[in-house]
Amino acid sequence: MKTTVVIDDVLMNDAMRASQAKTKREAIELGLKELVRRKNLDAFKEELGTFDLDLSLKELEKRRSEP
Repeated sequence: MKTTVVIDDVLMNDAMRASQAKTKREAIELGLKELVRRKNLDAFKEELGTFDLDLSLKELEKRRSEP
């Protein structure tokens, strides 16, 4: 898809430097992919929920070493 947008030059340069992107297009695509990855990770964390484990460090290590 071809789209024309106005992007702050300093922000674009910082993004290209941080991502080591060689082109503006690459920097934008990397940024969009990272945004989607983080949102998916947040959704996954929310799906898992939270739970409390009432284990000491020794108990956890023991369970890890059990066959």
